[in-house]
Amino acid sequence: MHVPAILIATRSEGKRRELIPLLAPLGRRLLTLDEAGIGFDPAEDAIESHATFEENALAKARWFHRRSGRPCIADDSGLAVDALGGAPGVRSKRWSGRDDLEGAALDAANNRMLLDALAAADAAGRRGRGARYVCAGAYVDDDRELVCRGETVGFILDEPRGTGGFGYDPYFLSPELGTTFGEAAMEVKAAVSHRGRAMHALCDALRSTG
Repeated sequence: MHVPAILIATRSEGKRRELIPLLAPLGRRLLTLDEAGIGFDPAEDAIESHATFEENALAKARWFHRRSGRPCIADDSGLAVDALGGAPGVRSKRWSGRDDLEGAALDAANNRMLLDALAAADAAGRRGRGARYVCAGAYVDDDRELVCRGETVGFILDEPRGTGGFGYDPYFLSPELGTTFGEAAMEVKAAVSHRGRAMHALCDALRSTG
């Protein structure tokens, strides 16, 4: 019986690097958007407009499933900082408002915003550096929809450590690892990360539902 490939619905190079090995236990062929010949559509910018990670991940998986006709996995993830009332949350990727930037330049702008916001919180007496990384992973095909969530707790540092990972990783200190996500090798990070936990749960759910 032919088993269709699964489309990995992200244009983030950092996410692709992490998602492909995390989903390898499914034993399915995995296709990136580029490999599937799915070019950028400006409508993609409006997909992640919901209030929760779960809603955003599911909306993205549904959108790319409809566009491609393939089974699709998508995720939405972000950083929730206690002293900032859970911000940046679902706005993590575009928190700085710099729609003109991508990749490392956008990460740098978002991290400057994070440090500025924490300095303002300190000045207002809302001290503390506790934070959570959150990820929701969604799967959509013609017959089913699944969503799984993963979280990991840590602390935000005032100075970056490490050049690995992406996003806020160099500032996120994981007590489980004793290092920042920016210092950790990808396979080490995957063992405790929000994305690793979400995708592990999603793989288990897919296998259990056939």
